[in-house]
Amino acid sequence: MAAAAAAEQTKWLRAHATFYGGADASGTMGGACGYGNLYAQGYGTRTTALSTALFNDGASCGQCYKLVCDRKTDRTWCKPGVSVTVTATNFCPPNWSIPSDHGGWCNPPRPHFDMAQPAWEKIGIYRGGIIPVIYRRVSCVKKGGVRFAVNGHDYFNLVLVTNVAGPGSIRAMDVKGSADWMPMARNWGANWHSLTYLTGQGLSFRVTVTDGQTIVFAGVVPRNWRFGQSFASNLQFKL
Repeated sequence: MAAAAAAEQTKWLRAHATFYGGADASGTMGGACGYGNLYAQGYGTRTTALSTALFNDGASCGQCYKLVCDRKTDRTWCKPGVSVTVTATNFCPPNWSIPSDHGGWCNPPRPHFDMAQPAWEKIGIYRGGIIPVIYRRVSCVKKGGVRFAVNGHDYFNLVLVTNVAGPGSIRAMDVKGSADWMPMARNWGANWHSLTYLTGQGLSFRVTVTDGQTIVFAGVVPRNWRFGQSFASNLQFKL
């Protein structure tokens, strides 16, 4: 499975790319993956929103893509000899009131990247607005370990997982308090939830990413945790 996933990531595919968020990417904060302040979380301005065809109902959150402007298709607005790698942090929704080939760029079944403007301008010339690209999945390179933010309230524990290296996206997640391991469910984006009472218990997480790697983050959340706190591990997935 891991070998097949790695082989899949080497394929170059075709799409188009636009940009949003302003020259400083301040308009990209928040987003459908739930990462919040992308500067504070370490994602910076190298981010993108994905169309429905790529977003996979949030399962693609955290994935990394290398993009090159396709000068064979458009020599006018493509910058030559450069590429950019971005992390998926948001969803580009369809707009059914506009034709898919005339403004409805994120309409299914189109694969499309609506990138943070600084990232887009690494490969495209601003006045072009939209450019043809070739892209492929690549491993995500991160500094430090995987991080967990615990939100919600009693009987609703909402855990945001960030700074995931390797494939970047999560397939499954379990939590362990003072009892046995219990499965969590994707709530939205990179947020996973458990409906069990876990307040006052030290927490461990077992995370499986989409290439099959699994890491147990034993005791990463201490017993005296409070909702709204974040916790950094010293463990990370392989590239």
